[in-house]
Amino acid sequence: QQHLAESGGGSVQAGGSLKLSCTATGFERPPDCMGWFRQAPGKQREGVASMDRWNDRYYSGAVRERFYVSRDDTATTLYLEMSGLKPEDTAIYYCAARGDRLCFRDDYAIAEQYNYWGQGTQVIVSS
Repeated sequence: QQHLAESGGGSVQAGGSLKLSCTATGFERPPDCMGWFRQAPGKQREGVASMDRWNDRYYSGAVRERFYVSRDDTATTLYLEMSGLKPEDTAIYYCAARGDRLCFRDDYAIAEQYNYWGQGTQVIVSS
């Protein structure tokens, strides 16, 4: 059974850094596209960054230049390195994956385009 497990969330002060990890297990091959979404209280889930097996990366405008998405050599673990964190980055961060298509600029941030989801990890940024 396919499973995504996130780790690395926590509390930091504004300007600090955190690194999130997401490990995919139970897939016949590494997911074609893996991404990070986040959901703040009272807000909709939004796409943050995605990366596919061809190493194409996509970022939302809110995090570009501050966050970096990568995958390990096996392409089964997705990372999100977050720096210059702001209080508005506070949210539950979810890992998502799909096995049938690479990431594309016009749909990497659409939650409905992903088949698999992790349980989420909390990130709190204090001012």
